[in-house]
Amino acid sequence: MPPVETSAEERVFAALASPVRREVLRLLRDAGPQSVNELASHFAMARPSFSEQLRVLREAGLVSEARAGRQRLYRLEGAALYEVQEWLNPFERFWREKLTGLRDLLDSLDGDES
Repeated sequence: MPPVETSAEERVFAALASPVRREVLRLLRDAGPQSVNELASHFAMARPSFSEQLRVLREAGLVSEARAGRQRLYRLEGAALYEVQEWLNPFERFWREKLTGLRDLLDSLDGDES
């Protein structure tokens, strides 16, 4: 049986499923590009395991890697997150409509008590 190819969207969602990988993204968002050592210092895990987390993020297009001398710097890449946001937008609209309906219902009940 040949290996199953995963879409870019599937790789992004799989990468975001891990709390460790989401925290790496948060660190890069908040502090900008960082070396592997800087990022790894936030986690109590073996270096090979942490490198695997970074590999998954790279393959999903969520981070990029650049060499700076002997260091590897990681940078957050927003394009893949934009695609996730685009996928989530219809769900946000769905919940806004539901919450607006709930607000309207509660407002009408409030008016009935006056």
